[in-house]
Amino acid sequence: MIIKSYELNKINFDQNKLILFYGKNEGLKNDSTNNLLKNKENISKYEEKEILENTNIFLENVFCKSLFENEKIIIIKRVTDKILKIIEEIEEKKIEDLKIIINADILEKKSKLRSFFEKSREHVCVAFYPDTNQVLSKLTYNFFNQKKISISPANINLIVNKCNGDRETLFNELDKIEYFSKSGKKITEESIIKLTNLIENHSISDLIDNCLAKNKKKIINILNENNFGNEDCIIITRTFLLKSKKILKLCSEFKSNKNIDLTISSAKPPIFWKDKEITKQQIYKWTPENIKKLIYKLNEIELLIKKNINNSINLITDFILDQSSSNTNS
Repeated sequence: MIIKSYELNKINFDQNKLILFYGKNEGLKNDSTNNLLKNKENISKYEEKEILENTNIFLENVFCKSLFENEKIIIIKRVTDKILKIIEEIEEKKIEDLKIIINADILEKKSKLRSFFEKSREHVCVAFYPDTNQVLSKLTYNFFNQKKISISPANINLIVNKCNGDRETLFNELDKIEYFSKSGKKITEESIIKLTNLIENHSISDLIDNCLAKNKKKIINILNENNFGNEDCIIITRTFLLKSKKILKLCSEFKSNKNIDLTISSAKPPIFWKDKEITKQQIYKWTPENIKKLIYKLNEIELLIKKNINNSINLITDFILDQSSSNTNS
């Protein structure tokens, strides 16, 4: 059944046990999910990619109930039509006290997953469209007013325009600006631009560093904690390319001298002290030959993203998770 995003109070989580949230507004989706899960325990979170790679293990976890569980709640993120058969299999079992919330990006009208939920009388389908700038401006004004922070209307507009209609991105930005204001510094257009750029670059850089170091658990945490959108995918790909070329040079040096400390200390430009440990992990995980293959694949994925911009976040997420799992040091 279809429910509007402003009608979420109609959802009865005890009866509507399969729920699909889809659309671009991650902030409102997350707020709605949190409201449904108030005072709930035994919540498990998955990426669709994890489930598709280990379907049997996932289904075993779903079908096996612990004696200590009153109910089991599962959240599946970054979902596409690929998950539909698994959802249908779970539905057929009619498992008591199992509730699943599925979070997807934009789903076209022809989507089989969307159609499955819309046509059901028991399951719920909710579309989340981007917040208008008017809504985000009101949220921003109320935030600064409550915190007693002085800021100009022009700078409020600057912040709002940065957020692409997503309140989660907005509140992430506002938290950073609030922290900045506690230092006693005046909030200017220049400081806002600098702060928001730092937020974006840090998250993307951290994601790529951990992918090159094969830290899959950390990668999944970063993907869950950040609201990367389709517009970020080219930046992610370009950052990936730059870092891969840097690691190619270091891997070649290490292959030649067989001394990791010498490789790190002689790197040009110098490696910042806090990045040395993860850079060592990256060098150990790759050979020059395999990093060259990665660079070739990155060029291919960039072209694919440009041709499929509406599906680009799924393309780059799958690519990153694939690379974090592959064996590239032999």
